[in-house]
Amino acid sequence: MPAPMISEASTEEVDPRDRIEFWEDYNRRALVGLSCTSYSEDGLLARQANFRLGDVRLADISGNAHAVERTPQVARSAPKDSVFATLLVEGEAVFLHEHGCLAATAGDLVLYDTRRPYLFGFSSSMRQLLVDVPRDLFVERCMAGGVPAPVLFGRGTAREGELVVALRSVLEKPGAQSRGNVLDLLRMLATERSGGRSAPAAYQTQLIVAEDYVERHLHDPRLTPGQVAGVLGVSVRHLGRIFEAAGTTPARHILERRLQRAHDDLASPRTARTTIADVAYRWGFSSQAHFARHFRARFGRTPSETRASAR
Repeated sequence: MPAPMISEASTEEVDPRDRIEFWEDYNRRALVGLSCTSYSEDGLLARQANFRLGDVRLADISGNAHAVERTPQVARSAPKDSVFATLLVEGEAVFLHEHGCLAATAGDLVLYDTRRPYLFGFSSSMRQLLVDVPRDLFVERCMAGGVPAPVLFGRGTAREGELVVALRSVLEKPGAQSRGNVLDLLRMLATERSGGRSAPAAYQTQLIVAEDYVERHLHDPRLTPGQVAGVLGVSVRHLGRIFEAAGTTPARHILERRLQRAHDDLASPRTARTTIADVAYRWGFSSQAHFARHFRARFGRTPSETRASAR
């Protein structure tokens, strides 16, 4: 299930003279208080969509050349107690803060505390995926000491780059499991930077990406462990070891997620008019008999009994 969208906005239909004020007002309500400057003769052309990942938020932001600044005055007047993780997908940027300057290019991740002032400037058209994590949650799940100064991830080591790529894979198609995956990846990035690399973490990262891919392709009856292994660039045997560490197998995980999604549909009033055969087909079962057999073995009742009980 895709992550629910909270809100979205665009300056394209706004009078060019009012775009800056519109953008600042929208971000103050939807994301964080900041001031904005446009360097384009066309004015600020920007678009943003905000999604809910439980108590974590995701913003997909794109636009032309501009800068956003969170001055000390803005930080006091519009307090925000979060840690932002901004993954630059397109463009180049500079991140100015009280301790210096970071230069970011596409593929880099900048981690920073919203309580402290900063300026994020984009020299050309850009797109970023911004994760908003409440600071208390970030301290608990990702980095015990918080973020005393902004950090740039993505170029330190090959392992660090692999983690940032995995994070982008999760953020591009946010779903039901994204919150935990995002927090785990941010924690692993912090661990990697501090020198705490371990072999199980490598498996855990691949498991996150594999599970995310499976979740987004459950409807495809052609989904197989071989297909998942190909996406990760590993052998089917290696994929088996990744899932073995989680106490299951790739095939069993795919079947379990399909059965759970089908069960959710059959137990929901929203899909009461959808036939059982269509529910089975929707979640990748090409045979209704195969679906019914595994469903009863998993839940102790038939699909028909499950639907009747929901009614």
